[in-house]
Amino acid sequence: MHSLEFKLPDLGEGLTEAEIVRWLVEVGDLVTIDQPVVEVETAKAMVEVPCPYGGVVTARFGEEGTELPVGAPLITVAVGEKPAAGTGDTGTGGSGNVLVGYGTSEAPARRRRVRQERPLSGASATAGQAGAGAVNGRAEATAAPVDAQAAGAAATVNGQAGGLATEDGPVPVISPLVRRLARQNGLDLRELTGSGPDGLILRADVEYALRAAGRGATAAPAAEPHPPVPQAPSPAPVPGSPAAAAPAEIRTPLKGIRGAVADKLARSRREIPDATCWVDADATELMRARTAMNAAGGPKISLLALLARICTAALARFPELNSTVDAEAREIVRFGHVHLGFAAQTDRGLVVPVVRDAHARDAESLTAEFARLTEAGRTGTLTPGELTGGTFTLNNYGVFGVDGSTPIINHPEAAMLGVGRIVPKPWVHEGELAVRQVVQLSLTFDHRVCDGGVAGGFLRYVADCVEQPAVLLRTL
Repeated sequence: MHSLEFKLPDLGEGLTEAEIVRWLVEVGDLVTIDQPVVEVETAKAMVEVPCPYGGVVTARFGEEGTELPVGAPLITVAVGEKPAAGTGDTGTGGSGNVLVGYGTSEAPARRRRVRQERPLSGASATAGQAGAGAVNGRAEATAAPVDAQAAGAAATVNGQAGGLATEDGPVPVISPLVRRLARQNGLDLRELTGSGPDGLILRADVEYALRAAGRGATAAPAAEPHPPVPQAPSPAPVPGSPAAAAPAEIRTPLKGIRGAVADKLARSRREIPDATCWVDADATELMRARTAMNAAGGPKISLLALLARICTAALARFPELNSTVDAEAREIVRFGHVHLGFAAQTDRGLVVPVVRDAHARDAESLTAEFARLTEAGRTGTLTPGELTGGTFTLNNYGVFGVDGSTPIINHPEAAMLGVGRIVPKPWVHEGELAVRQVVQLSLTFDHRVCDGGVAGGFLRYVADCVEQPAVLLRTL
């Protein structure tokens, strides 16, 4: 029996720290190889971190809400086999998966508490408590009793490489928010049949089950609320004065996703000399074309997918806008592919998932990928790779009921297309006044990559495709 220390792994995409949102195991729990042990939030997404060792948890480091750097200890695990000579205590254990902070290829196992029958031995106590004080004095861990029976169980699990910790197997749920929503409303996830891939239980499945049971869902927060920053005491206000009725000051830390978004928007404004142009377009024919597509059978086509298809066609004609500026080299870098980002508002803030190779996808493929990424964004399971690498962004702010906006470019991209709501308005159609479905389109672009002629040409082509979708037939 010996202990292995599992450290916060490299989360990829340049991320150097993460905040502990929720512990998924406790001291004394028996864990299997690649079982998620902690839920953390990075500047990119909320992810579950799997442990590469199987055994008994003897220590945890860091309280919920604590930020840890990559390489800081997370937990220690008592396993039943000694490491090979020269490997040390922090090797890869029994896992064959690459830890990048957002899941592994094995199905997560449900944890099981190890029941203890006798008090902790002196040697085990010393080892566990020594590990507990390792991280800046912030460890919350205490050593757990580990007897011979637990050691044997740990060794058996360690040899199963991801075997199930319970006889009935894991519940097919990967989102901690879905589990939290079910738990807050007293819903047993084992009784649900998931509508996602391979029976995966989605948030929509939980909400449907709650509605069917006649219960309103209590929304699950994306992360535990941060306590307000302590304020110095102030004199009590005089009753009846304006100060007596004023609400207390509330401070919210700019950290996690909110902090990352703030930094990126501020950098965009500092570095990019942007300009915006806009135009109103008659979207009546586009809406009719979508209705005809969906009436023909097969998967339903989303409006966002049609707009994305128009964007990729326009970028093929005006590739200057599918680029970035390398300020150090003083060069404009034009991309040969379109990785299309789209703005999505979630409970945890604004995220911009990226559809890879959007230029090579048809409307059905785009619809499916938008749906998948939107659900992942809503449940907080987007990976860092799905949130980076975009070359152009599409922002449909019409879902908020507004007509227009001047988007801030998603740095380091060169342009963003904004789409307002589509509403009936008076419009001159074929020389007569008529009521048509009108939308406002706006393009914010980096003036370093092109002049107004290119930007105007791009926007005019987009508007022409919205008004006459048959224009796209030329590029099919």
